[in-house]
Amino acid sequence: MPTDTWVSATWDEYLETIENPIYAKAKSYYHQGKFRIEMSPVGYDHASDHSLIATATIIFCTFKNIDCNGLINCSYRKTGVQEIQPDISYYIGDNANIFPRGNYIIDLDTYPSPDLVIEIANTSLSDDQGEKRLIYEDLKVKEYWIVDVKNVDIIAFTMIDGGSKRITESQVLPGLVIDVLKEALQQSISINQNQVIASLLSQFKERE
Repeated sequence: MPTDTWVSATWDEYLETIENPIYAKAKSYYHQGKFRIEMSPVGYDHASDHSLIATATIIFCTFKNIDCNGLINCSYRKTGVQEIQPDISYYIGDNANIFPRGNYIIDLDTYPSPDLVIEIANTSLSDDQGEKRLIYEDLKVKEYWIVDVKNVDIIAFTMIDGGSKRITESQVLPGLVIDVLKEALQQSISINQNQVIASLLSQFKERE
C-alpha cells in the first residue's frame, strides 16, 4: 500500500488497511472516498517546529487567560465519512471543557470538531494546503494553520461560509499575530527553545 498519497477506497477498506500493524504509528485521513496514510516523521526540523508551536500556543493561552485544551496526534472520526489525525489540535473557550476521556477516537457525531487545527508540513505541504484544507472546511474547524518547515513559514486560514480565507492574526486566539510565531520559528534555527519562549513572553506582554 503506497503511503503519502490518496488512494480510492470504501470506508470498510480504509478501516481494514489502517488496522494493519505496520501502520500502527502512522497517521491516516479519510475524505470523499479516498484515504491517505502518513508515516510518522522522525526528522529534527519537523519535531522541533512541532514542539515549539505547541508550546507557544499553550503559553499564549495561559498568558491571555484563554481556556484551551491541546491534543497531539489525536484521531477524530465521523463514521463512514471522514477521519483526521492532525499534528496538533485545540478546543478553545467553552469547548476547552469538553473531556472525552479514554483511549478511543473522538466521535465527531457526538463531540464538536476542534476549534484550531495545526499541521506541521515538511513533505506534505501541497496536500496540507489542498485536500486536508478541504476536509477541515467540511468539518467546520474554525481555524487552520500550516507550519511550512522547509520555508520556516506559517500559513493560517479562518474557516468561513464553507470555505477558508488567509489571515495574519488568529481569530480564535485574539491578539496572536501569526508573524510573531513565524519569527519564533526563525529564531529557533539559531537559539534554543527556552530563549525563544522568553522572547515570545516579552512580546506577549508588550501587546497587552
